[in-house]
Amino acid sequence: MVARAAGAAATGERILDAAVAAFWELSTDQVSLDEVARRAGVTVQTVIRRFGGRDGLMAAAVERESRRVQAERDPAAVTGVEGAVNQLITHYEAMGDRVVAMLAEAGHSPALQELAESGRRFHRAWCETVFASTLASLTGPARDRRLAQLIAVCDVYTWKLLRRDAGLNRLQTELALRELIHPLTEES
Repeated sequence: MVARAAGAAATGERILDAAVAAFWELSTDQVSLDEVARRAGVTVQTVIRRFGGRDGLMAAAVERESRRVQAERDPAAVTGVEGAVNQLITHYEAMGDRVVAMLAEAGHSPALQELAESGRRFHRAWCETVFASTLASLTGPARDRRLAQLIAVCDVYTWKLLRRDAGLNRLQTELALRELIHPLTEES
């Protein structure tokens, strides 16, 4: 029984791995159960039995990947601007191009729109937690404005503009982000 449960869990993870890989490589409408099953080395019926169809599969994949991202971007592991920038850049170097592509496609898919909105909520909460000491001395519109500035500077699109569009290397990108963030976090 234990071996069977372990095998079923491993199959489920393999299917989720295949779904995530297909999602990042293909447009959403091209991610089919056939494609996922082929990549996972299982039958379509196995995918359906395990996840209840395409919607269930995508929901399970999004949930698992969201947990992974939250672990990677743990605000409790951040100390100061240096730590914040390091955590962001590490995450964006691994996922930034994929996230930007997903955001470009989000307008065509309700599931992707919800995923994008969930990501925005997470990013906002991350900024509120990481920069809590900066925000603590501000209230009302001044706090809202400062939080919006921090959210924008720490956004994946800012990374894309610096890293991809301007051609900065990783170290230059880290320095540029620190230079953008520092004035926002200094005591006034």
